[in-house]
Amino acid sequence: MKLLQENSVASWILKSPPPVGDAVQAQPRSRLEARLQQRQSWNRCSERWGHLMIAAQTGDGQAYERLLRELAAWLRRYYARRLPYPSAEDAIQETLLAVHAKRHTYAPSRSFGAWVIAIARYKWIDRVREQSRYAALSLDEDIAVADHGDAAISAATLDHLLGHLKPAQESVIRLVKLKGLSVARASGATGQSVSLVKINIHRGLKKLAALVS
Repeated sequence: MKLLQENSVASWILKSPPPVGDAVQAQPRSRLEARLQQRQSWNRCSERWGHLMIAAQTGDGQAYERLLRELAAWLRRYYARRLPYPSAEDAIQETLLAVHAKRHTYAPSRSFGAWVIAIARYKWIDRVREQSRYAALSLDEDIAVADHGDAAISAATLDHLLGHLKPAQESVIRLVKLKGLSVARASGATGQSVSLVKINIHRGLKKLAALVS
């Protein structure tokens, strides 16, 4: 399926507009009316996104781009109420990556809204757990590693690209570059020596850069 150019995904995620088709509603006269309006608006979004996903699954790149733009705008509001910045921005990209990786699992008979909320909620819980687990880490535990990530990592294809790496390389890149663990902690988690962790990160990112180029 023809998708967006890899090197442009991150930029439009950060400046994506609000979902189209949902004009500002008149001030509701009661809380019940407000809830009904929100439910109706959400149902319209869910239905529209479902149609866009179905079109994307058949190879419609423009439909897929529009879907990701609208999801990015909705996710920005969703996580803004639940996570601090920049953790919210990280959660947005992680959720979009998950949507991209799992897009083939969406069935037209399902509610797209329920499907994407389940993914977003999972990523939110994952972020909260991760923050609570590593909040006590001191900065001096971080060890500098040569970083080729900007050239290698594309928000929409990260999982796909990482799948081309050796398991040892993929695991340490996920731990250090995506989850923010120190090299020392990644070493303990994977059983690799500190020097081997650094080597695998360096070689893995170089391979990612080569794959993208």
